[in-house]
Amino acid sequence: MQIARMYKLTKASAVKARTQAVNQLKSVPVTADPALREKLAGLGYAELFRTCARFTDVSSRGDVGEESMLQVTRITLGLLADRIGRLSEQIRDVDVRLAWLVECHAPQLLDVVGIGPDTAVTLLITVGDNPERLDSEAALAALCGVSPVERSSGCRQYRRLNRGGDRQANAALHRIVFTRLRVDPRTQDYYERRIKEGKTRREIVRCLKRYAAREVFHLVRWLQPGPRSQGL
Repeated sequence: MQIARMYKLTKASAVKARTQAVNQLKSVPVTADPALREKLAGLGYAELFRTCARFTDVSSRGDVGEESMLQVTRITLGLLADRIGRLSEQIRDVDVRLAWLVECHAPQLLDVVGIGPDTAVTLLITVGDNPERLDSEAALAALCGVSPVERSSGCRQYRRLNRGGDRQANAALHRIVFTRLRVDPRTQDYYERRIKEGKTRREIVRCLKRYAAREVFHLVRWLQPGPRSQGL
């Protein structure tokens, strides 16, 4: 579990730094020289990144007093694009390592609609950290914060989302559900049927997250602490 946790930590910090750099890359042209601003205006992110990455004066070493504002802006954009490129490469490298870990320890998770390597590793970390609590699918649902919580408004009994549990695992199940709502016909049919029954979107998502937790439990319940899982 320590290896997986370290990779997740590395990826999270790289993603955060890349997001900051991307936001800066988009904001710098707003106050740039009019000619440069016009050149970059209207470009989508991918084209903006490629354009900034092609700025060749990033490595120029002229005296600070001799640098024009246009040159400084181009240097800044070029450096930001270079930083984004290096961080993206790091993220891709970590993704490959995460995929390898899942393939080695729980490849069956990757056969499930909506579960990719990052989501699978998050769930495996939760399972590996709490083996004594996984005696039933209801226990995993409670651990992930997707077990139903009974509530009453006086005239009506209902269930709401559980706001407790492991929030990383809860977010992983959330990603599974919303991926399925986009690409899985069975999930889409279920959603339409429950909408016609008068359920709210929030209630349907709660049910789908509970179903996803049940599916994950039956795929990973055989995992026990031991030599095979120590490296994960």
